Amino acid sequence: MTPPPTIFALATPPGRGAIAILRLSGPGTDEALSALGAGDLIPRMASLRTLRHREAVLDQALVLSFPGPKSYTGEDCAELHLHGGRAVVEGVSAALIALGLRPAEPGEFTRRAFENGRMDLAQAEAVADLIDAETTAQANQALGQLDGALSQTYAGFRRDLLKALSLVEAEIDFPDEEVPDNLARTAGPVLDALIADLKSALADAHRGERVRDGYRIVLIGETNAGKSSLFNALVAREAAIVTPIAGTTRDVLDAELIIRGYAVTLSDTAGLRDSDDPIEAEGVRRARARAEAADLRLWVRGPGDPDGVAATFAKPDDVTVFTKADLGAVPPAHASAISVSTTTGEGLQGLHDFLAARLQADLSGADFPAVTRERHRLRLVDALAAVEAARRALDIAPEMAGDDLRRAADALGRVTGAIGVEDVLGEVFSSFCIGK
Repeated sequence: MTPPPTIFALATPPGRGAIAILRLSGPGTDEALSALGAGDLIPRMASLRTLRHREAVLDQALVLSFPGPKSYTGEDCAELHLHGGRAVVEGVSAALIALGLRPAEPGEFTRRAFENGRMDLAQAEAVADLIDAETTAQANQALGQLDGALSQTYAGFRRDLLKALSLVEAEIDFPDEEVPDNLARTAGPVLDALIADLKSALADAHRGERVRDGYRIVLIGETNAGKSSLFNALVAREAAIVTPIAGTTRDVLDAELIIRGYAVTLSDTAGLRDSDDPIEAEGVRRARARAEAADLRLWVRGPGDPDGVAATFAKPDDVTVFTKADLGAVPPAHASAISVSTTTGEGLQGLHDFLAARLQADLSGADFPAVTRERHRLRLVDALAAVEAARRALDIAPEMAGDDLRRAADALGRVTGAIGVEDVLGEVFSSFCIGK
């Protein structure tokens, strides 16, 4: 079998900096280091070496060696901690190419870690999520998945499936042996518990995906209700144009926020009203579409706002925000209404606290580790359907139940890579940065 090529990539951001780190991985790592004048290293101990190629000095660098299999990729690895000038990085990279190494593709280091058993597929995806994390909630969720919380849960589901499958197949394969009568039916309680667990996992309201991708809050309401003023107040800058002219906002305007460690996408939308103006009508259509996809809708109302088009579009779980409190906009006495003034600042801290509490309630908690990707969710749906089919077949045709249980185990195995998943590897690792 031909050994894999030895690869290298920059593990720090490109451009000028104090330090640039080049990572190497593959069977030719030690040979390349020796050729550069960085041989005889003590594993996992930084050593200062003068790097040379064809008699030319490239840099004075700290060099670390990580022999496989106890390395990130499971192969022989190394890091070259270079001075961060562009010329130094390009010179060392050119020398490595001349020595037979090739630049790594996006995600290739982590893909090799997966292929060499250093992590499963769900943990590999957590690496990408951790690199992309911009909030503490995103980082904590990724760290939990990288630590194996999600994988262990799926492995537990799969063990239950295999236990049930063994009971079913024992009755089918050894009908004349001394096995208890109706052995397959004893798998019923196991499957009942598993069905409940899978349903619980799918009933998390996309919690993990919303932490990872951002919680969507949309401002809706009549024209001139104060949506754009409230939008500017919440993002703490003049992001939206505010005028007394009705219908100023024609398109959806988004801003990214972090509220108590959670990523939020806040959207300002066109005022909801009937209009003969085709541009405004398109803005209203987009406002409705964005609001339908929201995780939380703030129905913004000003003093004297009629119960018009916006009211017909409102939903029972919308939160009403009365703006212009300084002009006498007083909410009715119910818990889901909040009064603020973007002019004086009255009530804005209370609104911010409400949003923080809502995010905490919607995105935290739950015993099951959050499903962080649609790929995981689809496999859970497949597994649940197969287990439910097996449960129905158990009392009628145990051999059919066995086929369903194998299909369920296959679906769960595709999440962690416990079975062949070549068709999804390219999609998973193509989203990684080069150097990971």
